[in-house]
Amino acid sequence: MFSLLGAAGYDTGGGAPTAMMLTQAPPQPVMTLAEYAARFAALPEALRARIHAAWGEAAADPAVVEKWFTFRYTRCGGFWVAVQPDRGFSRDRRHSYHDPDLPPRHAYVAFYLWLREVEKIHALLHLGTHGTLEWLPGKAVALSSACTPAALARGLPVINPFIVNNPGEAAVAKRRLGAVTIGHLTPPLKRAGSHGAATELERLIDEYSAADGLDRRRAMLLRREILDRAEAAGLLAETGVARDAPEDEALARLDAYLCDVKDLQIRDGLHVFGRAPADERRMALLEALRRACPAADPARLKADLDRSAPAEAAALCAALDGRRVAPGPAGAPTRGRADVLPTGRNLFAIDPRAVPTRSALALAEAAAADLLRRHLQDNGDWPRTLVLDLWGSASLRTGGEDFCLALVLMGARPVWDEGSARVTGIEVLPLAVLDRPRVDVTLRISGLFRDTFETQIALFDAAVRLIAARDEPADWNQAAAAARGLEGAALRRATARVYGTAPGDYGAGTTAPLADGSWHDRADLGDAYLAGSAHAYGRDLDGAADTAAFAARVAGADAFVHAQDHAETDLLDSPEYAAHAGGFAAAADRLGQSPALYHLDTSQPEAPRTRTLGEELARVVRGRAANPAWIAGMMRHGYRGAAEIARTLETLCGFAATLPQRLDRQFDLVFDATIGDAAVDAFLRAANPQARAAMAARLREAIRRDLWRPRRNTVVAALDDSEDSA
Repeated sequence: MFSLLGAAGYDTGGGAPTAMMLTQAPPQPVMTLAEYAARFAALPEALRARIHAAWGEAAADPAVVEKWFTFRYTRCGGFWVAVQPDRGFSRDRRHSYHDPDLPPRHAYVAFYLWLREVEKIHALLHLGTHGTLEWLPGKAVALSSACTPAALARGLPVINPFIVNNPGEAAVAKRRLGAVTIGHLTPPLKRAGSHGAATELERLIDEYSAADGLDRRRAMLLRREILDRAEAAGLLAETGVARDAPEDEALARLDAYLCDVKDLQIRDGLHVFGRAPADERRMALLEALRRACPAADPARLKADLDRSAPAEAAALCAALDGRRVAPGPAGAPTRGRADVLPTGRNLFAIDPRAVPTRSALALAEAAAADLLRRHLQDNGDWPRTLVLDLWGSASLRTGGEDFCLALVLMGARPVWDEGSARVTGIEVLPLAVLDRPRVDVTLRISGLFRDTFETQIALFDAAVRLIAARDEPADWNQAAAAARGLEGAALRRATARVYGTAPGDYGAGTTAPLADGSWHDRADLGDAYLAGSAHAYGRDLDGAADTAAFAARVAGADAFVHAQDHAETDLLDSPEYAAHAGGFAAAADRLGQSPALYHLDTSQPEAPRTRTLGEELARVVRGRAANPAWIAGMMRHGYRGAAEIARTLETLCGFAATLPQRLDRQFDLVFDATIGDAAVDAFLRAANPQARAAMAARLREAIRRDLWRPRRNTVVAALDDSEDSA
């Protein structure tokens, strides 16, 4: 980014700062307490009172040294570069990200007052997804001068490069800061391919195929050797095949699993803003786009991809010059959204009033069919009750496919106005047409979904109440059975099927304890999820807490479903996946239940694929997290690449803490590919020693908590050596 700004004529001081300068250099004094007090006095009185009530006097802030506020920053010509301060204490960083009530501490306020009033910067360039300024207390929309983001920014132009496939969080920056959100490309993608034991097994399977039918004795020996090796490598267990399954079935499952892992789309490094991918990675990304967008003109697709990096650079310069940045849609390119190219445009999402779309219903019907097929296959019966994890960004990307999935499972469908294409109501299908029992679906909604889709929450709530009022057999309509004979408040409580965090709050309740280790056992995490998710939404509910009712929905669920709508991310990309899906699993376990945990892969919407959560984790670890090709891609990006590797391990630890099944083999694979590999370990130590230390600490904690039982004693010794070195 500094290179392209320098080329455009901006004074960058001759070069970009290093990560070490921003994270390890001594903090520098920027503003005295007296200067701060004078500027602080100009803030709205109510905001000042809240800050004092939460944090006391400014002199007590840890960033104050000898009556000066101090920050780590570096000056590069006309640019001040710094890491955004914590809005609260660093130990509570994850918990305070989205706290709707906690005002920022004095140092946070001083940072923005210093930039705006002392250095008198012309624009604020926010990098990363996402910052905390747009999540500070205040109104969700149409902010007043008393709202914290507005009080600190005071109309300062905010420019925020955003990955093009994340419309939800980009919308928050736009709505609460007035930010120009410049879309940029996703990382280049490639097929995971094979590595390690899988490569050798593929060779042996090819030999077996050649011998089968020609040399039965050799084929039999090869088959046994393949299965023995697969069992030793943990691959046979990852397929989910029963131990007593016939050898032919086990081999077929193994072959299919190896192909599934090999075809997994993984990121080949990271995208550098304004820089086109290198030729090999460009071709791999273009091929992924062609597969995802078969109807797009190949020449146009290639041209739009090649225009993206220059357009990103031009948009950044235009925004800094105060010129117009053309608008462009947000979405996942590898899910058929060729229209998001070229990137480098000011992102917008779809109109929430147009959700769900007709195409979303058609794709949801295919996804529902695959989900029901898998549950029938695993359990021999239809699911009767289910909890669906519903996120706002995914709903914006897909036009509401997950929302439609819930309706389809219940035996309902949206009704659209022909003129506006907006949903006007719900049609409930008769059981004779549905030809299966209705699934009693509970939505566990994210905070972003709650804030963005108020109309859809009301629509789903109305659908539940319509279905609960029908005179149908209990085994074919459990919602009606639960509501029968009730009225008034009891009926309202019995038909609540939309739950989430408290109004204005975000997360799953488990994020903070997983991050800081403040939990004793899985039951603690289950309790945190239940407490953090038990606010009911719908007519006359308004986010009121009802932990007992939500716990009953969790305890009665036959299954939990989280859908993934594109291949540009996976389950180990963010601890939030473990907080939500793992949090539900821990809550169900706390209540003495073990529902099916499904990961619904709709990244290829024409061919949805339902896997168990355990299957998907094994696939992602084998295909990406422990894949030398993915790790090599991250190593090209130094400090940030090391942080990506560490975040993957953090998420794996979150799943190990919350899921009922053990993940020993997955830990073994990740350790062997990272700290256990001399070259990768040397990279981590040199590029980002903090990330490496965090990884070693996570692994030691996993052993201490009995989440990981390493196969080799040398692992413990290596981690102990890491602690001594630190």
